[in-house]
Amino acid sequence: METLQENTTKEIGQYVADDFRTAAIFSKYKIDFCCNGNRTVEEACDKKGIDSTILLDELNQVLDSKGGESIDYKSWPLDLLAEYIEKKHHRYVEEKIPVLLQFLNKLCRVHGERHPELFKINELFTASAGELASHMKKEELILFPFVKRMVNATLKNEAIQSPQFGTVENPIEMMMEEHDTEGQRFREIAELTDNYNPPADACNTYKVTYAMLEEFEKDLHLHIHLENNILFPKAIKLEQQFG
Repeated sequence: METLQENTTKEIGQYVADDFRTAAIFSKYKIDFCCNGNRTVEEACDKKGIDSTILLDELNQVLDSKGGESIDYKSWPLDLLAEYIEKKHHRYVEEKIPVLLQFLNKLCRVHGERHPELFKINELFTASAGELASHMKKEELILFPFVKRMVNATLKNEAIQSPQFGTVENPIEMMMEEHDTEGQRFREIAELTDNYNPPADACNTYKVTYAMLEEFEKDLHLHIHLENNILFPKAIKLEQQFG
């Protein structure tokens, strides 16, 4: 049984890696569990001015309840997790970006005069769209294939050729920096959209766009969490076995 002290010093990313249902609690208190998952509960609560005992009580209620489905991503083979991220989250991003860009451009044309914040939202999302496309390609062409080669070599008990990028920690460090950038962009988008609450005069396209942006951010949080808190640390540990 974990003590209160152990709970407050446990990293947020570890909570979410152990049981993804806890992500909803961190989101409720606006605590970033994906890009800044390496902070302890105590550190995050101090920064937000939240009573850590209240947060821990809510976390324990989730952890003690047997209901709800929680996928145990930590138990997945590393190559399967990489494949899942690519097929599930990368495809989601690729499918939603063109639709959101189309809707945001329309909103700027129709409502931009009354709601000038739409131009900044559009600018932020357009930048995110371009950088995410480049980011995902780097993962698909460089990082993920190396992870899969390491898993395959382990299964066959074979040596592995050193990659051109030196150590897996180099592309991982770059990917994590890019995750931080996207996390910051979406914090700005959330603020500009009043946490995705459309204004009183919003048309249906307006409402749909905000709902889609919110869904996009939630998917991105899970996407980044799976990489930062599970895939990347495991890939670093696996590479060390070849040393």
